Amino acid sequence: MKKFNIRKVLDGLTAASSSSSATAQPGTPRETDVIQETLQSEHFQLCKTVRHGFPHHPSSMAFDPVQKILAVGTQTGALRLFGRAGVECYCQHESGAAVIQLQFLINEGALVSALADDSIHLWNLRQKIPAILHSLKFSRERITYCHLPFQSKWLYVGTERGNIHIVNVESFTLSGYVIMWNKAIELSTKTHPGPVVHISDNPMDEGKLLIGFECGVVVLWDLKCKKADYRYSYDEAIHSVAWHHEGKQFVCSHSDGTLTTWNVRVPAKATQIITPHGKQPKDGKKPEPCKPILKVEYKTTRAGDPFMVLSGGLSYDTVGRRACLTVMHGKSTTVLEMDYPIVDFLTLCETPYPNDFQEPYAVVVLLEKDLVVIDLGQIGYPIFENPYPLTIHESPVTCCEYFADCPDEIIPALYSVGSRQKRQGYSKKEWPISGGNWGQGTQSYPEIIITGHADGTIKFWDASALMLQVLYKLKTAKVFERARGKEDKSSTEIVEEDPFAIQTMSWCPESRMLCVAGVSAHVIIYRFSKQEVTTEVVQLLEVRMQCEFSNGDSPDTGGEKTPTLPTPGASSSPQESEPPTQPSTGSNSTDGPRDNIPCLQVRSSPLKQSPGYQVELVIQLVWVSGEPPQPITSLAINSSYGLVVFGNTNGLAVVDYLQKTLLLNMGTTELCSPSDPYPRQPRSPRKPRQPSGDIPTVTSCMSRLSKLYTESVKKLRSSHLTPCDTNDGSNTSEDRCKSPTSGSTSPCNSDDERKQKFIEKVKFKSRRFSKTVANDFAKMSRRISSSSEQKTDVDAKDNSFTRSRSSSVTSIDRESREAISSFHFCESFPRKVDSLVSPCLLVGTTQGSVMMVALSLPPGGDQRLQQPVGISSCGTMVRLKGGILTMALLDATGTLLPPSYEPWYDSNASEEEKEKSRKRRPASPPSSQDGQDSQFAVLCSEKQAKVVAMPSQTRIYKHSITESSFVLRADVVQMSGANCITCFCANGHIMALSLPSLRPLLDVNYLPLTDMRIARTFCFSNVGQALYLTSPTEIQRITYSQETCDNLQEMLSELFTPVETPEAPNRGFFKGLFGGGAQSLDREDLFGETAAGKASRSLAQHIPGPGSMEGMKGAASGVVGDLARARIALDERGQKLGELEERTAAMMASADSFSKHAHDMMLKYKDKKWYQL
Repeated sequence: MKKFNIRKVLDGLTAASSSSSATAQPGTPRETDVIQETLQSEHFQLCKTVRHGFPHHPSSMAFDPVQKILAVGTQTGALRLFGRAGVECYCQHESGAAVIQLQFLINEGALVSALADDSIHLWNLRQKIPAILHSLKFSRERITYCHLPFQSKWLYVGTERGNIHIVNVESFTLSGYVIMWNKAIELSTKTHPGPVVHISDNPMDEGKLLIGFECGVVVLWDLKCKKADYRYSYDEAIHSVAWHHEGKQFVCSHSDGTLTTWNVRVPAKATQIITPHGKQPKDGKKPEPCKPILKVEYKTTRAGDPFMVLSGGLSYDTVGRRACLTVMHGKSTTVLEMDYPIVDFLTLCETPYPNDFQEPYAVVVLLEKDLVVIDLGQIGYPIFENPYPLTIHESPVTCCEYFADCPDEIIPALYSVGSRQKRQGYSKKEWPISGGNWGQGTQSYPEIIITGHADGTIKFWDASALMLQVLYKLKTAKVFERARGKEDKSSTEIVEEDPFAIQTMSWCPESRMLCVAGVSAHVIIYRFSKQEVTTEVVQLLEVRMQCEFSNGDSPDTGGEKTPTLPTPGASSSPQESEPPTQPSTGSNSTDGPRDNIPCLQVRSSPLKQSPGYQVELVIQLVWVSGEPPQPITSLAINSSYGLVVFGNTNGLAVVDYLQKTLLLNMGTTELCSPSDPYPRQPRSPRKPRQPSGDIPTVTSCMSRLSKLYTESVKKLRSSHLTPCDTNDGSNTSEDRCKSPTSGSTSPCNSDDERKQKFIEKVKFKSRRFSKTVANDFAKMSRRISSSSEQKTDVDAKDNSFTRSRSSSVTSIDRESREAISSFHFCESFPRKVDSLVSPCLLVGTTQGSVMMVALSLPPGGDQRLQQPVGISSCGTMVRLKGGILTMALLDATGTLLPPSYEPWYDSNASEEEKEKSRKRRPASPPSSQDGQDSQFAVLCSEKQAKVVAMPSQTRIYKHSITESSFVLRADVVQMSGANCITCFCANGHIMALSLPSLRPLLDVNYLPLTDMRIARTFCFSNVGQALYLTSPTEIQRITYSQETCDNLQEMLSELFTPVETPEAPNRGFFKGLFGGGAQSLDREDLFGETAAGKASRSLAQHIPGPGSMEGMKGAASGVVGDLARARIALDERGQKLGELEERTAAMMASADSFSKHAHDMMLKYKDKKWYQL
């Protein structure tokens, strides 16, 4: 028994004085040891950094041809701006309304956005974080189309009523000049022409405005005369209009799949009508109507035929055909199929001037889930290789992990093997969207993000320096046989769709060992190698995990299996009557329940494994007496020990992946010591399963993972369930047996109750997506109301906070069955009496128990591969409220003790290279001397955090994290040379606690939990970094480090770079002489307040943007530079004005002299006749 030390109690209270809920207890290591905690609250600040991925639900697009910047708007009011590789920016409209159109102020560093809530906004892009300078909210008319001419400050705004208003983009005020629909159309027209769908000025005459109405009427409006010059009418609705650069012709696309070409001066009839995808009848009749051509662009070239690019227009008989982009060049028509529906497209041209040959070189196609750029300059129109990380959602993301400050060599190693996976056939030209500049950040530590996907793929991303680039892609499904069709699917699969979905991962960056668990209760262990190998037979280990064991079974042998290799007998169908050739493969016949059958079939043919991650061992859980295996809820791998541990609601299993053997298969209850001081409620043993022939099997199968992201009602994965499961447990405590040795459960009182219990059982059985999703849905289904719950001692069991992380639990299981929630390998003191550290395993459960398991490892070398690993349970160490989320170990100085690891070596290399790369395992931490504690165990659950001294197992610090909510994710991280616990709660709070005293350092209400996706993907990392999946296609990175926030401006990329605007096209001598060139228009005289008057105040409201002042402050250096340049320009202008004045005076003197000479000449010859001259 340790002596009570009042001094250490006072020290602990002093360290925790900032937290009323943190308490200290005696038991700190030494009286002379004082752990100096360097982290303070001023080291923390929360802010968003960057957003990666494809814009979710895109709606519009714009391109600046001079700055080479692409802007994409979304249906949620977001703006994503893209430049060269690594130059990205995200900003958001506060209203969240859909962005219907975007217009760049070309080469001005500004962008105009029009939203579905009838507001337009001016964004300043000259600062690293764009901000709104002005907003204008229309109140009486709906905005349908906008047009901003090149080098003009007047924006044309078309409305649903058919009117056109004009906005000064400098002051964001309305002009009094309005084009009313009733003046634009013919007076004889009796119907409303519909909304304005197109506005553009004539490329050769800025005073002529082309207005397209939805009904099919196009009007050429004379801005000076305020009247319509020509009107063009067609029977079908108009979707878009495109000019020829000479301004003599334009093309319209219509709803019946036709393109009409009009001569400006011949409004009576279209000069050409074509249906690009229509079947031309032989008898000369009108071709069959096609789908609408949503957009057309008409681009000319100097050397050849013009390009006509259009989307839509396919024939109606092409049912099921994918969306297409059609490129018409001369007599050739090329149809390019897209993977997703087309949202918008833009043709990139060499010149920004509309009155010159356009010279198109690429087409940017915005799809619903992808961005494609097509090269128009090469035969076959190949696409450019996209440098942006837009493939995050290639398959829905099911889990992710974030590793900051990784070993330096890991990113080059992954890149070298990943570069061989790149596709071929891309355009050889450089990516055309090349604007902006990279940030000048000082942080250079390697960062890696790993994403697991629904199709079984795992992607490694380089996330260093606020960028994101895919490094390597691993396909785990290659290990298994794939069903060719629905009829070939095995009946043992517990999921209908995405049976290879990744559920959880464990990765060791130092040893490069990777372990993944899938939704079909399978675990795959990968080893990294630079050599290509062909695996003749994939190593397989089948594990039988069941909830309880009979009296004759011991925990260690209840599910032990020898390594099995797949044979043809392993894939026998359920209908085969021959006994299987494998002892580990059980029966799957119609005469009895499925037993000893894995959910997936490992491939029997040789597996060619490219350089990168290669399969070391496959572990599969098997069916038990008609029950499918429970999903794996926690996973951990340790390369130094050569062990993998995983757990679920039935218990845990420890596998030696070096010897390919199962070391331990034990239920959670048996894992606890018989002297466990924490009582557990008795549970009823399961009744023997008796298959019923007259009751059909009820199957609740997993729906497609992609629906989880696209539908408002998320469907979760569910397992097979038989009606006899209703006897497994009941919803009320009265139905429980009074004795744990009772042979049967209490019968249901009535058929109604039985039905109700069965419904509840099916509901709980349906939750088998992942450990986090199951846990979080259980939490979300029970709204937090702990304020009304009775407070109990924090060390005692509190059933109100116990939640199972299983996806297949009954109500009795929710109260009494403990699922494994977390693991942590360490070198510590397994028991209180131990004085030397040894390899250990900390096990956390969903009911807050933390148990210690001692590991006895044989010596290294050949003995490690021959002698067995010893494992012994040391019982429960401590208990917390809520499920255990994370565990860690500190030494006596407060330094984090990471799990030991074996440095990476290539297992396929020669023996000499292996010996060179192999190193000794990191030294063990010092042992305890004189009965003093020399370690701290840091434990964090859904409700509280504790610090326990080792080996005495005495709690010295405790902190209640939340009472009204629960923690979704917690990690022990390193920041600024110290350690802390970071937590993300369901109520949106992000918190940080110091170590070991658990002082609150940060508590910010950041992001309320509105989507299970956030809970499933939120993760913290070292050096103050965190991320989560903010949408199915985008990753949001945040920082909680004050230092990173301070340096964020330098780290972010620049969108605007000073570029000279190209010179205007030369008009030529004859065009200038005869007036054939472009006609300019002084819009200021036409639209200004002097000529047009003021607009109605009730039409629109001007709203100053938050970036008006803040934006100028944020770009102070740029403003100072602009002022300096303006001052220099004024000086130069003054000099030029002075020179002009001198020239004017000289010209006046010359004119006076000429006038005098002319007068003298006139007087000389005044009175002379013509024949006298």
